[in-house]
Amino acid sequence: MPSDKPLLPWMKFLLRFAAWFNLGAGLHMLILYHETYKVIGMPKPESHFPIQLVGLLVALFGLGYYLVAKHPVRNRQLLLLGFLSKALGSCLGLAHIALGKLPPRFFLVFFFADIIYLPPFWLIYRRLENWARQREPTTRDDN
Repeated sequence: MPSDKPLLPWMKFLLRFAAWFNLGAGLHMLILYHETYKVIGMPKPESHFPIQLVGLLVALFGLGYYLVAKHPVRNRQLLLLGFLSKALGSCLGLAHIALGKLPPRFFLVFFFADIIYLPPFWLIYRRLENWARQREPTTRDDN
């Protein structure tokens, strides 16, 4: 690998942007859940726990992306979890749109909150894995 740094500048920027975006979105869902329902055009359920729980998880992923930007190689597995969360969450959301359980406008939500990150997150994760593999003296199991 030609670079002596694990992340290119655009990668670090994207991870920091994703961190702040997720922290903001998560806190919005956690604290301002009434407004969240207005923004997404859904009726307010009796219990706000599900959206608050999702908000908490979204905010935690934001912290994870920040940790990857700060210590990329050490925290690269957090990026894999974020990638999988965005990929599986997108599949679930798109399935609900296809089944008519969510209006088609929700595609934009999934696109800008999750789908758009999939290619760059995968590229960053693969780079970090390759970078770590080239610099570790031996492959060790963490058993």
